[in-house]
Amino acid sequence: MNRNALLQQAADEKNPWDVLVIGGGATGLGTALDAVARGYRTVLVERSDFAQATSSRSTKLIHGGVRYLRQGQIGMVRQSLQERRRLLKNAPHLVNSLEFVLPAYQRGARWYYYAGLKAYDLLSASDSFPPAQLLSRSQVIERLPTLHSQHLQGGVRYSDGQFDDARLAITLARTIVDHGGITLNYAQVERLIHERGRVAGAEVTDLETQQRFTVRAHVVINATGVFAEQLMGLDAAVMPPDERFDSGIMIRPSQGSHLVFDGDFLKSSSAMMIPETDDGRVLFAIPWHGQTLFGTTDLPVRNVSANPRPLQEEVDYLLQHAARYFTRTPRQEDIQSMFAGLRPLVASSGKKSTAGLSREHEIVVSG
Repeated sequence: MNRNALLQQAADEKNPWDVLVIGGGATGLGTALDAVARGYRTVLVERSDFAQATSSRSTKLIHGGVRYLRQGQIGMVRQSLQERRRLLKNAPHLVNSLEFVLPAYQRGARWYYYAGLKAYDLLSASDSFPPAQLLSRSQVIERLPTLHSQHLQGGVRYSDGQFDDARLAITLARTIVDHGGITLNYAQVERLIHERGRVAGAEVTDLETQQRFTVRAHVVINATGVFAEQLMGLDAAVMPPDERFDSGIMIRPSQGSHLVFDGDFLKSSSAMMIPETDDGRVLFAIPWHGQTLFGTTDLPVRNVSANPRPLQEEVDYLLQHAARYFTRTPRQEDIQSMFAGLRPLVASSGKKSTAGLSREHEIVVSG
């Protein structure tokens, strides 16, 4: 991709674009690719690098969300599993099937887990992922040799999707350009342009040269994640008070942090799901490039940062839970690296904890 050539095309005011997407994470890139594949002239701008924030700081899983099935969010789980199937078909070099083992320590628990995971299989609409299967105690230990085996009753194996989140994002960006669209990183929106009471584009600064240019478009899409309200504020700032857009929603950022340990902590090609935590979440221990990836947390945060870092309370929480399952207790000095991402959860009030907020998307329209 020739960035200078893409910049010149984006700044051509004689031919307004059909769609301007602001935000180069998974949502923005996916939106832009969908638009350009439908024949719309599309340009995307991102103020940092593609997938620089949340979209490269995930648990590296393409899954329907087992815990959301338990919460009764069947529609969202089914939709997510459909997306898992599409991604495996469209990007088999970046998405693969991964075996998970769910250990059970209470009598009868594995049958409860098995029933839920069979429902998970049914919602997946018979895709190519292997179905759930009951495991004996010895079969669990064979797959997870570093698991605490005291009181272990057995478990369940099931399959889900694993992917390289950052590489998928870059692939989406390249595919957009291949289809005739424009993707620009390090291009920051300074203000929105309004014409006849509607957003008609944006003024953008190329952070490489500090030059400002205008991108005009018939439709502008805000895909900036946890920063969405800031961009909505730019929209409201130039509108008369009686015409300002009030979505009635609020972004509730939730931080999810991960720790990376040596591969010997898991010592398996299978991943482990921890079904019960102190705050009702699930945790994953996943083989990742020869290491063990462990997470994630769900902590509400007030200060939104482009480069969030795991808080010590999150680190302590993950270490405490890891110690309950690994035969080798991980300590602070065993952490090889750590990272955090912010989930842009949507709430209509401030009463719910972030763990209880829906992960479904929300679309609001201005003007």
